[in-house]
Amino acid sequence: MAERTGGIAADQLRAFTERIERLEEERKALSDDIKDVYGEAKAMGFDVKILRQVVRLRKQEPHEREEQETILDLYLHALGMVAQQG
Repeated sequence: MAERTGGIAADQLRAFTERIERLEEERKALSDDIKDVYGEAKAMGFDVKILRQVVRLRKQEPHEREEQETILDLYLHALGMVAQQG
């Protein structure tokens, strides 16, 4: 039977805590790997800021992306930031 302290099963609590700690370590390692890939891309001459935008946009559904682009275009026109055509 699991040891109980103040109504808490200590073994279960320890197991959850250790799982979370392992996952956080894995997340840190993945974050470091992603940073390294961006560094490689930069070294090859790619614009990392734009690459991050591309990655973010690829996560979106096409209709979400279109909606955001439409709203952005509307805002830019309203602020006079788009050259008039014609």
